[in-house]
Amino acid sequence: MKTNDYVKYMTQTIVKYADQPKDERRRIRTARKETKASFWYRWFGILPYIVYFEVKKRRKL
Repeated sequence: MKTNDYVKYMTQTIVKYADQPKDERRRIRTARKETKASFWYRWFGILPYIVYFEVKKRRKL
């Protein structure tokens, strides 16, 4: 990607973001946060995530 292409892409992205209403930006931001994977999964993968929830479930019983 050439420098001019990158500058053009960044300019389009910024203008697109600035043209959105504030409520729309908030809605998109909260939707992105809700779909984000949990801390355990992001940092340690699926196996520790499963073990953590199994231990947590057994402690409740």
